[in-house]
Amino acid sequence: MASGRWWRRAASTVWRSLTVWAASTLTMMVLAGLLPDFQLQSASGDSMTRVAMTAASGAGAFAVLSALVWPILVRALLLVPALVLGLVVFFLNGGVLLVALHLVPDGRGEINAETAVVVAAVMSAVASATGGALAVRDDDAYRRRLYRLAARRRRRAGPDAGCPPTPGTVFLQLDGVGHDLLRRAADQDLMPTVGAWLREGGHRLTPWRTDWSSQTGASQLGILHGSTWDVPAFRWYEKDTGEIQVSNRPTSATELQRRAVEHTGDGGLLTLDGASRGNLFSGGAEQVALVLSVAARRGKENRSRAGYFAYFSDPANAVRTALSFCAEVGREIGQSTRARVRGERPRVGRGGLYPFIRAFATVVERDVVVAAVIGDLLAGRSAVYADLVAYDEVAHHSGPFGRDAEKVLERLDRSLALIAKVAEHAPRPYRIVVLSDHGQSPGETFRSRYGLTLQDLVRAGCGLPVPRKVRRTRSGAEARSAVRAALHRPVERTEPPVVRGRRSEPVVLASGNLGLVSFPDVPHRMTKEEIDRRHPALLTTLAHHPGIGFLLVRSAEHGGVVLGARGAEVPVDDLVDGKGPLADFGPGAADTVRRTHAFPHTADIMVNSFHDPVDGEVLAFEEQIGSHGGLGGAQGRPFLLSPPDLSPPVADGTELVGAEQVHHVLRRWLREGSGPQVPVEKSPAGGAGIASFTVAPPGQREESA
Repeated sequence: MASGRWWRRAASTVWRSLTVWAASTLTMMVLAGLLPDFQLQSASGDSMTRVAMTAASGAGAFAVLSALVWPILVRALLLVPALVLGLVVFFLNGGVLLVALHLVPDGRGEINAETAVVVAAVMSAVASATGGALAVRDDDAYRRRLYRLAARRRRRAGPDAGCPPTPGTVFLQLDGVGHDLLRRAADQDLMPTVGAWLREGGHRLTPWRTDWSSQTGASQLGILHGSTWDVPAFRWYEKDTGEIQVSNRPTSATELQRRAVEHTGDGGLLTLDGASRGNLFSGGAEQVALVLSVAARRGKENRSRAGYFAYFSDPANAVRTALSFCAEVGREIGQSTRARVRGERPRVGRGGLYPFIRAFATVVERDVVVAAVIGDLLAGRSAVYADLVAYDEVAHHSGPFGRDAEKVLERLDRSLALIAKVAEHAPRPYRIVVLSDHGQSPGETFRSRYGLTLQDLVRAGCGLPVPRKVRRTRSGAEARSAVRAALHRPVERTEPPVVRGRRSEPVVLASGNLGLVSFPDVPHRMTKEEIDRRHPALLTTLAHHPGIGFLLVRSAEHGGVVLGARGAEVPVDDLVDGKGPLADFGPGAADTVRRTHAFPHTADIMVNSFHDPVDGEVLAFEEQIGSHGGLGGAQGRPFLLSPPDLSPPVADGTELVGAEQVHHVLRRWLREGSGPQVPVEKSPAGGAGIASFTVAPPGQREESA
C-alpha cells in the first residue's frame, strides 16, 4: 500500500513537471512568433516539430538554470539594496535565459538582451501560474509540498530542534484598519476570510482604545515592548538632546526600543522563540526581517534585510512581485488621474515618488512579509508578529473609505487566507490573532481648508513673517521609511532651529491631526505664563482658530491646563470626558491628555485639531486625507480579533484601553499556549534577545501586570 502511494505521488509530480514544461515551451514558441528579435529556428527555416524541440530544450535549460543558478545570483547580490534587487530581477532573469538559449543544440536559439528580459519575465510568470494552479487543484500535492518544506527546515535546524506539540501563535497587524471599518468590510464581504471567522469560527472582535498618540510608533512599541511612556507623538522635539525623534526613522526606532526595554526591564513579547516581520520594533525576537529598529545596525547584527533575499531567491517569486509592482504603479497613476479629472474632494498630491512607495508597501513588503510568516509557520516558531502596512499607506492618500482602500482590504484578506491555509499544514497547531495599531479618521487637510499650515499659524501668533506661498508638510506614512531603509538611503537630518537674536524660531511638528510646538532656546517645558509673556497673542490665536480643537500647555498655577475656544481653560486634573474643550473627543480623552501631560518630552504646546463627532472628520496637519496620530474619530479605535480557544481579552463590560494593556493580553495568551514564561537572564543592552525565558514548572506562574 505504501509502495502504491509512493508511485502515485511520483506520477503526480512527474505529470505536474511535464505540464509546466509544456506550458513554458508553448509560451516560448508563441513569443518567438510574435517578437522579431527572438528566433527558434535556423536561417534556412525548420519544421514545426524542430521548432518545438528547440523551444522545449530552451525551456528545460531555463528551468534547470533558474533552479540552480538563481539562488547563487541573489546571494552574490547581498550588498545590493533590497528594493533595487526587486527592480532588477527582470534583467537577472533575462541573463539566465540568454545562457539557457546558448545551450540549445545547433545554436538555433537566438535573442538579443532586451528581448530576453521580456521573454524571461513572461515565461517565469506562466510557469509560476501553471504550477500554482495545479497545486491549488491538487490539495494532497499542496499539503505534501508544505510538509517537505517544513521537514527541510527542521533538518537544517538540527536534530535537537524538535517542534513542541503546544500551539504557536501568529499575530498579524493590519496597519491602520479600525474596528468599525473591519466590521463593515466583513459584513460587506470585502474580507470574506474575516467574515467567515466572525460568523463560523466564533472569533471575538474586540475594540480597544489608543493613547492620545494614535499611531504605529506608540501603539506597536506598547504592544511589542509593553511601554508607550514618553512617546507623545509620531515625531517630537527633545530639548535635552536638541534632536527630533521620528518613529519611522531607524535611529529613532532603535532609541525608542532601548528606552522601552529600560522602562519595563523586559526584552519584549517575542523573546521566546519569536519572529518579528515588517515591524518598527523587534519585540525582542532573534528572527527579524524588515524590522526598522535593527535597520540602522551594520554588519552581521543587521539581519533585517535577510527576508528580502530569502524571498527573491526564488525566481518565480521575484518575477511575480516585480510584475505586480509595475502593475500597482500603473494602478496608482490611473486612480490618481481619475480622481483629479473628476475633481474629487478632499484630495492630496499623489505624484513624485508616491506611486513607487505605494507599490512597495502594497506589493513588495506584503509579499516578503507574508512569505516570511509562512516560513515561520513551517519552521514551527512559537510566536510571530507581522505588520502589513498596505492599507494604511493607501488610505493616507486615497481616503480610508474609498474604492482604492477597499481593494487593498480585499488583497489583505487573501493574505490572511493564505497564512491560515499554511497554518493547517504546519508541524504544530497555530492560533491566528489579527489586530490593528490604530484606525484612520477622514477629513481634508488643515492647509486645504484654511490656506495655511499649522506652522504658518504659529508664526503669525508669534509675530514672525509668514511666507506668502503655502508650503506643504511632510507625510508621516510608515511605508516611506521602509523604502528608505531598503534603499540604504542616509537618515534625514533635521535642520537646526533658525536663531534670530538670542531667540530661536519655534519648532512646529505634525503627527496627523496632532501638532507640537516647542521653543528650543528654553531648556525646560515652558508654562502658559511664560508663553504669554513672550508671545501674548500665540495661545489665543491657536485656541480660537476654528480648525483647532484644544491645546495642552503646562501651567505654573495649575500644573497643566487645556485651552479651548471662547476662553475655555480647564486644569488637567479637572478634565471630564464629554465636557469643556474635550466635549467632542469621546470617552477616555481626559485620561489620555493627563497621561501625556506627565511625559518628560511633551511639547511646550500640544495642539489637537478640530473634530466633527457627527461624521468623524478631523483636519490633518500633514498632507493626508486619511490620518491618525491624535484624538478624534476612528483613528483611536483599533481592533483585536482572537480565536475562541484563547481567553477573553477583558471581562464583559470592561474596556481594553491602551497598547500596554494589549501587550499584557497577548502575553497572557502566549502563556496559555506554552506555559508561563519566567525570565532567567537579563542584560542592560537594548537589542533583541535582551532576556531569555524558560517555561516554569507547574504551579509556578508569572504574575500578570
